[in-house]
Amino acid sequence: MIALGPEASAQVFKHLREDEIEQLTLEIASVRSLSPGSRENVVEEFYQMCMAQNYISQGGIEYAREILEKALGTQRALEFLHRLTSTLQVRPFDFIRRTDPAHLINFIQNEHPQTIALIMAYLNPDQASVVLSSLTPERQADVARRIAIMDRTSPEIIREIEKVLERKLSSLVMEDYAKAGGLESVVEVLNRVDRGTERTIMETLEVQDPELAEQIKRRMFLFEDIVYLDDRSVQRVLREVDLSRDLPMALKAASEDLKSKIFKNMSKRAVETLKENIEYLGPVRLRDVEEVQQKIVNLIRKLEEEGEVIIARSGGDEIVV
Repeated sequence: MIALGPEASAQVFKHLREDEIEQLTLEIASVRSLSPGSRENVVEEFYQMCMAQNYISQGGIEYAREILEKALGTQRALEFLHRLTSTLQVRPFDFIRRTDPAHLINFIQNEHPQTIALIMAYLNPDQASVVLSSLTPERQADVARRIAIMDRTSPEIIREIEKVLERKLSSLVMEDYAKAGGLESVVEVLNRVDRGTERTIMETLEVQDPELAEQIKRRMFLFEDIVYLDDRSVQRVLREVDLSRDLPMALKAASEDLKSKIFKNMSKRAVETLKENIEYLGPVRLRDVEEVQQKIVNLIRKLEEEGEVIIARSGGDEIVV
């Protein structure tokens, strides 16, 4: 895309999915420089890959191999064919990942918790959070625990579940044990659900499996954890937050320590205005407060991913130098 330039790249983007555009944009942004030699090599290799794909479409793998061997040599031809055929492999539950979460909920809510956990482990976190929030409170904690302790699932089990749930099995599922789930997976999901769902799950896990609950909490970032941000990070966050509406609402139910942390990083006049806005709000629903707090938490996580802020999880002993 960089070699093509912005106008041609924009035309290509029109034919990509939203998630592909997002991933590609992030990759482009991370490229600091591209030498003329690298540019030529990439374009040439891309051209050859397109020709190889065209040969496969015309006459199949064997036809493509024969043509490519004559043009590029045996080793290079095999390399291209391997890369092309590997991209044809379908990740488990690919069909379900393209399904609207609202429809998916009706599709799987009556399945066994282990089956739901397996499916959710292959969903993107935003989809999985919608599904998890829609389950009954009893099932929420059970499914979250199963995702967290999940390690590897054999392809035979995945195939069987796909047959039942999707009525369609890809013949190209990778013949290897697929790793999914784990602590990071359940944390990503919990970081996206509403605060009520998050609290229900964590309270249940603290009773059922205290050690697991503690491991999850150490990896999560909550609104009250803003007190552990350094002052520069707090100031960076405040530049992105609506100080007249969202921040007063978010601080309505915050601890005094957190309020002090915020006030410390604002001018005296801004603090006075903020306190007036908090007082002016009057009684508000806790659900509304938590929604705004979650909005700010999501902003902080985004800034962390971009390297704009540094998070020391739950007051841990992370050292910043």
